[in-house]
Amino acid sequence: MSSPFINRIGSIFVPVQDIEKARDWYCRILNLPLDEAPIHFGHLCPLPMDAPGLILDTMPMWGGKEPGGPPSFQTPAFMLLTDDIEAAYGYMHDQGAERVTEIMDGSWFAFRDPDGNLLMACKR
Repeated sequence: MSSPFINRIGSIFVPVQDIEKARDWYCRILNLPLDEAPIHFGHLCPLPMDAPGLILDTMPMWGGKEPGGPPSFQTPAFMLLTDDIEAAYGYMHDQGAERVTEIMDGSWFAFRDPDGNLLMACKR
């Protein structure tokens, strides 16, 4: 039997504690309009991106109701692309993001979002 799955990622769920704060931060760093990122059911926010998409979620079924909220990514679960890695590094500093690494090999660095999720920026 061949697999019924399509060879493509649909969306990536990002665990967050404060859906509005997370939406505002991600929209700011990705230059997305807030009015195109509505919050659904009080806990989900699909961001208007090319595929694969990002969905911010307080994850009430997956730890979001526990003290401290859902567990954050402790290894990079995805990377954000840039044509200018130095500008992206400086921009994340200006946004107050914790930069976990310097620019490595001239092509990537790791940083944390406000919920402590470890993310990566990579030169395209």
